[in-house]
Amino acid sequence: MEKRIFNIPVESFRKIPNPYKEGANSVSQMYTAICDVKDLPEDLIDWMETNPRKQNTNSGVAKKIRASLVEGKDFHLLNRGILLSANDVTFNNYDNTMKMVFTDKEYHGNVDGGHTLMVILENRDDLEHGQQFVKLEILTGVEGIFEDLAAARNTSTQVQDKSIANLRDYFDIIKQAVSTEPFKDRVYFMENDDGNIDVGDILAILNMFNLDTYPGMDSCPVVSFSSKKRCIDNYIHLYEQYGDNPENPHVKMKPIMVDIFKLYDYVESKIPEYYRVKNPNGKYGAISGVITPKENRKAPVSKFYEKTLSHGSPNGFIYPILGSLRALLKEENGVYTWKCNPYEVLEKIGPELVSITVERSRSSGNDPVKVGKDSVNWQTLYMRVMLTAMGN
Repeated sequence: MEKRIFNIPVESFRKIPNPYKEGANSVSQMYTAICDVKDLPEDLIDWMETNPRKQNTNSGVAKKIRASLVEGKDFHLLNRGILLSANDVTFNNYDNTMKMVFTDKEYHGNVDGGHTLMVILENRDDLEHGQQFVKLEILTGVEGIFEDLAAARNTSTQVQDKSIANLRDYFDIIKQAVSTEPFKDRVYFMENDDGNIDVGDILAILNMFNLDTYPGMDSCPVVSFSSKKRCIDNYIHLYEQYGDNPENPHVKMKPIMVDIFKLYDYVESKIPEYYRVKNPNGKYGAISGVITPKENRKAPVSKFYEKTLSHGSPNGFIYPILGSLRALLKEENGVYTWKCNPYEVLEKIGPELVSITVERSRSSGNDPVKVGKDSVNWQTLYMRVMLTAMGN
């Protein structure tokens, strides 16, 4: 167990009495302190694992904090301050020093105000007015409610639900499924984390193949296109209901998760080709929403495996076409499996699926967003795939 003691000079210190005098709720204690920003220990940066949000000092929020710190006055009044969880806190009246003890990186450290801490450490030598103070709030005895604390205290700055879910290890199902894939390090599970594949996109894509929620043609996963947040919420709800037990649809889906990501890239790369099968003289690049590579610019690449694409297709085309392949799934022995080879089905009717979708977009005012939200188009494509599967 790692132990770290911080001795911080403070301008003021107060212990807030716990209103509960006995019982489990009486364990926690709250302290507030005001300290000079130049007295914050650099080593606090090593205790950031308790914060559900990754810090990005180039973000708009961080830039506003910096301006308030460097250019303004009364930083301790204008900034919400830094929330810390500790094992123990004491105060020395003789030299006005607060002593904090951290013993467990899972529970002790920065809980909220990570951007404030980072900005202070990076910019405190550039203060235009010479001195600034910051408010510290320190909690002890909160290990038993730590996850709820982190979630509750971060809502005021709109930490995304996925960041909290990641803190609670809800995404281990996904992480295990992609652990051997080349894109695994490009998936980001927390706000401001590194990577270019949002776990929210992954959950939206997987939602299209959830047989428990969408067992047939009558219920279409249009929400995968229209609301990534609802897909995240649905994933969290299912995890909180089933955990990582076999009843969870995403556990049932694990054997085919990688197949789904590969199919996404396959559909994304083949749409232009499928379009030309039905329209030999047509220009796919002229369709509204399609991205055509320009000279001296890098060609677009597929989402997961970064294969070079001839054109970039809008999600309003990709999602309903990919989602129609749900018709090829069945549940067998408690897991999802394919009724037949999805690539063979795409080679048979891919051009037709693309043609239907593009024409639907044209009839909707050349708007790929509208076709992405068009439940009739989703049902039409699903039915076409279902009929093909029945013939295999």
